[in-house]
Amino acid sequence: MSVTVRIPTPLRSLTGGADEVKLEATSVRALIDSLEDKHGGFKAQLLDGEGKLRRFVNVYLNDEDIRFREGLDTALGDNDVVAIIPAIAGGAGDASWPRMLQKLKREIAEVEPADVLQTRESEGTVIVDVRDTEEFNEGHIEGAIHLPRSFLEMRAENLLKDREASIVVHCAGGVRSLLAAESLRRLGYARVRSMAGGFGRWKNQGLPFVKPRVLSGEDRRRYARHLSIPEVGEAGQLKLLDARVLMIGAGGLGSPAAYYLAAAGVGTLGLVDFDVVDESNLQRQILHTTDRVGKPKTESARQTLLALNPGIEVKTFEERLSSENVERLFRDFDIIVDGSDNFPTRYLVNDACVLQKKPNVHGSVYRFEGQVTVFWAGQGPCYRCLYPEPPPPELAPSCAEAGVLGILPGVVGLLEAVETIKIILGMGIPLVGRLLTYDALRAEFRELKLRRDPQCRYCRDGVEFPGFIDYEQFCARPTDAVRTS
Repeated sequence: MSVTVRIPTPLRSLTGGADEVKLEATSVRALIDSLEDKHGGFKAQLLDGEGKLRRFVNVYLNDEDIRFREGLDTALGDNDVVAIIPAIAGGAGDASWPRMLQKLKREIAEVEPADVLQTRESEGTVIVDVRDTEEFNEGHIEGAIHLPRSFLEMRAENLLKDREASIVVHCAGGVRSLLAAESLRRLGYARVRSMAGGFGRWKNQGLPFVKPRVLSGEDRRRYARHLSIPEVGEAGQLKLLDARVLMIGAGGLGSPAAYYLAAAGVGTLGLVDFDVVDESNLQRQILHTTDRVGKPKTESARQTLLALNPGIEVKTFEERLSSENVERLFRDFDIIVDGSDNFPTRYLVNDACVLQKKPNVHGSVYRFEGQVTVFWAGQGPCYRCLYPEPPPPELAPSCAEAGVLGILPGVVGLLEAVETIKIILGMGIPLVGRLLTYDALRAEFRELKLRRDPQCRYCRDGVEFPGFIDYEQFCARPTDAVRTS
């Protein structure tokens, strides 16, 4: 049962200042146990040595004294409200807090900020910041572990693995950190101290700190599901917003890849395409609509992406990719996503990525089959390691000639987006040196190993870049832009 517990002022130090907490419990006794588990110190305040409610504390369930019900065994229902009412008289309650504070100061060692900085550098002291998130975002000691006081008991074991480590806890002024240090000692951390004067004194003494860039309220709402993933969180979302990804083609593969990268919050998306929207594109190229037939694909794609996420920047390049512009177009982007369907473009993309040492997220489709991999010179093979030169035109029909199942580019394009996100976040294992194939008719994925060619003219160690080659003779229409599946 979800129960709201109203915390009286004298006991709010145990909840980090919170006047209410929500807990799961089926009885008042179980509720007190939950309070003790999550906010240590409550049992000593509420129960005597025999486990009975202290005489100077009353507990009310929905405005009714539990003494006139079943006492501590009173059952709780969903959304019940439990209020803890201690006896107070004038200023008597205030006198107990100074005594408690003095007791903590006697038991918890305090250390000056300058000494914290010195021991951190010489002894590897771990600094724990127990302030609230809003305070932390206003400025904090670089590298400090953020462990808000209200979540300390729940998260300490995940963030502080070594119970024998030297730990210094700090808050804003040095009071909450004493309470937090006491809680950590009860949890078994042996070497815990509190920083005297807190972060305020650290700043006043001119010691170094950082003021992090944080997400806006609008970003927090839009990317809330990312923020709830520990491996992504705010730091990961900021990486996405700072990322710059160039899409080669706004067609069958580029459409789903760009659409989901925009939704994920990739801050800058570039689109290279020289083609216009055709009715035959609409079976699979989901960035475009019927009323945009005849319009440039780059502009159609830009409208769709900004309608989905107006907080990103979409840069369009309505020009044919060639050896003359490829370096310029690639220079300002971190990752290249290849959504082309012709060999001249694939080789050009590969060679430019090798030259600029950028990851090339590669996808291809043919009728009912698709392939995805990541070519990344220096970390794995490049496209030329697999195919040093393109095949003749009769062995490499385009999608227009061979056809493609409309849904298939969606599957492959989404996998390209996934690989791109992994690279941006620096998590997981990218498809470097691995080719993922998809057979739609069998509903089957297979993974094949790819290896670097030690004799590759483009990516072998120490080789001088041999230059770009425009394989125009392999294009069905030499004046085309980047053709996109």
